[in-house]
Amino acid sequence: MTTRSVISCDEALRDLASFDAVLDVRSETEFAEDHVPGAINYPVLHDAERAEVGTLHKQVSAFAARRRGAALIARNIAHILETHLTAMPREWAPLVYCWRGGQRSGALTHVLERIGWRVRQLEGGYRAYRRRVLADLEQWPQRFEFRVICGTTGSGKSRLLQHLAAAGAQVLDLEAMAHHRGSVLGGLPSQPQPSQKMFESRIWDALRGFSPRAPVFVESESRKVGNLRLPDALLAAIRQSECIRLELPLGERVALLRDEYRHFEQRPDELAAQLDCLRALHGAQRIAQWKALAAGGQWEQLVERLLVEHYDPAYQNSIARNFIRAGQARVLRLPSRAPAAYAAAARELLEAQRAAA
Repeated sequence: MTTRSVISCDEALRDLASFDAVLDVRSETEFAEDHVPGAINYPVLHDAERAEVGTLHKQVSAFAARRRGAALIARNIAHILETHLTAMPREWAPLVYCWRGGQRSGALTHVLERIGWRVRQLEGGYRAYRRRVLADLEQWPQRFEFRVICGTTGSGKSRLLQHLAAAGAQVLDLEAMAHHRGSVLGGLPSQPQPSQKMFESRIWDALRGFSPRAPVFVESESRKVGNLRLPDALLAAIRQSECIRLELPLGERVALLRDEYRHFEQRPDELAAQLDCLRALHGAQRIAQWKALAAGGQWEQLVERLLVEHYDPAYQNSIARNFIRAGQARVLRLPSRAPAAYAAAARELLEAQRAAA
C-alpha cells in the first residue's frame, strides 16, 4: 500500500459524498454499535474470528495470532471480491476503514489498490471519525437557529415535523432517530433503540446537511429520549430557541394517542408494567385505578386520565423550567388530528418564515 491511498479523516468526511461506497471492514458487532453514515459492512474478520485471534495472542503468541489472522483475512477478502465486488467498474472509488486505520482496513485497501480501483483508506479509522463527531456536536448547534415545536402529549408534534419535512423545511426529528416517542410509554415495540454512539452519528449526519441560513425545526425534547441522551450543546441550543406551541382539543389528543399506542391495547400486561414506573410519582392507588381501566378495556377513559393526571402537569412543569422562551411561543391551534390540519399548519409556518426572511 502506498501513502497516497491514505486520506485524513477531516478531508474524507468533508467530501464523503464523493466516494462511490464507504466500506466498514470491522466485525458485525462493531458495525452494529456505530458506523460512518452510509457505510456497508464487509468484515475482514468476523466476531468469532476476532475472538479466536485474540485468544491466540493472549495464550500462545503475537506471531501465532498474526499468522492465523492473516489467513482468515485473506479468505474473507477473497469472499468479498468474489461476491460483493464482482460488478464494480474500473473507476470505482471506495473509502475503507476499520477501528483505527490499521491492519484490517490496510489489508483490503492494499488488495483493492493492486487490482486498480481508486481506493482510499481512512486515516485513524472509526476512532478518528468518532472524535470528529463529538467535536462537531460541541460546535455545530451554535450555528443554527432552531424553531422548537412545543405542545402537550398527544398534540401531534412529530406529525407536524413530518409535514414540515415533506414541505421542504429543515427538520431534526430526534424521536425518529432514537426510535422512541420520548415518554415513559414511548418505546416502539418493533424497533429497539440504537446505541448512544449511533444516535449521535445520526444527529451529526443530519446537522451536516443543514444550512445555517434557514431555521431547523425540532421538538421540545427532554434531556433523554428513552435511554438515549441528547448532546449537551444541542440541548442547550434548543432550550434557548424560539418556541411554537401546538394545541389540539383533548378528545383529538386521546384519539391520536390511541392510534399511535395501539400495541398497548393489544398487550395490556406490557402497559401495566410500564405504569408501575410511575408509582413513585402517583402512588399505588392511582396506578391501580389506571390498571383497572386498562383491564376493563376502557381505553378512552384511561388515556384521558393519563393526560390530565400525569402528562399535562409534567409537561407544564418541564416546559416552564427548561425552555426560556416558551412563554412567548406562537400558538398554532389545530381543529383536528387530520393530516390536512397538520399540512396546513406546516404551510403556515413556512409562509411566516419566508415573510420574515
